Amino acid sequence: MISDVFFPRINGVSTSIESFRRQLIALDHRVTLLCPAYPADQPGAGTTDLIEHGLIRIPSRRAPLDPEDRLMRWGALMREAQGLAEENVDVVHVQTPFLAHYAGRRIARKLGVPVVETYHTFFEEYVDKYVPILPPSWLRALARRWSRGQCNEVDRLVVPSAPMKASLATYGVKTPMTVIPTGISIASPASTTDTTAFRERHAIPMEAPLLLYVGRVAWEKNIDVLLDMFPAVLAHHPQAILTIAGEGPARDTLMRKVEAAGLTASVRLLGYLCRETELPAAYGAADLFVFASISETQGLVILEALAQATPVVAVAEMGTRDVLDEDGGCRIVENDPAAFAEAINALLDDDAERERLSVAARPYAMEWSSKTMTDNLLRVYQELVTGKP
Repeated sequence: MISDVFFPRINGVSTSIESFRRQLIALDHRVTLLCPAYPADQPGAGTTDLIEHGLIRIPSRRAPLDPEDRLMRWGALMREAQGLAEENVDVVHVQTPFLAHYAGRRIARKLGVPVVETYHTFFEEYVDKYVPILPPSWLRALARRWSRGQCNEVDRLVVPSAPMKASLATYGVKTPMTVIPTGISIASPASTTDTTAFRERHAIPMEAPLLLYVGRVAWEKNIDVLLDMFPAVLAHHPQAILTIAGEGPARDTLMRKVEAAGLTASVRLLGYLCRETELPAAYGAADLFVFASISETQGLVILEALAQATPVVAVAEMGTRDVLDEDGGCRIVENDPAAFAEAINALLDDDAERERLSVAARPYAMEWSSKTMTDNLLRVYQELVTGKP
């Protein structure tokens, strides 16, 4: 595997890579991951327990426009790649479309093995928010053209959702695509002791209705909708608290909006939480998980919340359309603050319905286990290596 991002850089791509990597290793497959080295003070450092075996960190430098990301140094990357010839590599799996894409293709050609790439990110919805120097329509057209070119250069594509596959087909992508969402590790539900400690640590009264968002604090995550709907929730439930777990480039903008709206007493920005301890406790402590992003290729955090038996209120757009199921602990709403507030208030007023959703949530999440999804990925690898389905 080769990627331009990995932990301690916290995002969905890092989570996906580690989920598959951990499961492949557990099944006795040999996995080497080439990824950037990060500075010791990288945000998120220490929040994830990684398997170090097979992890090769490439010297890197800071990426322009985003201080959390790194650019691997090409020369160092190619030097490390030379040693792969002795490891009997069967497949090269590219995880990101930057240096990793070009290096992955070069390595695969040199080794004479197939190359598969996962299309994790819906760049058409991202690019105008990070490169606001051209009209959005031009940038989206460039993103589609760039994605089409890269996707048609590999032997197989893995996409995390059916809507993402459909979008790439409209771009003119001809490479065979297989839908394989990222699976989740189904941990035990957080204990009452852990959830109580979480509320105490963040000064959240036990009786306060708690709404939770987890994810990057970035413009494309549509967090504005959550802030815009929250006053209507407070009007019916004055003690309600909205917690936002994560970091990102929109944090300062978000904080200013919270202050301008007079919500500082009711909104908590928590930053990164340790995935193994604090994050499960946060999900377990919440009454509802709320998610408004319309650009997700899957929506792993939704499944993580459901695995902790926390009901979800979310927008069904792009990848979340595949995940959200009203029979599986979810309430689907329009991308509208009033609709969000109405659904949240109705659930906070109805303990029995909220409990019904909670009971349905965990069994549904278990259908998305990392073992099941890794078995699907292994079938793709086998087909590429043998030429047989």
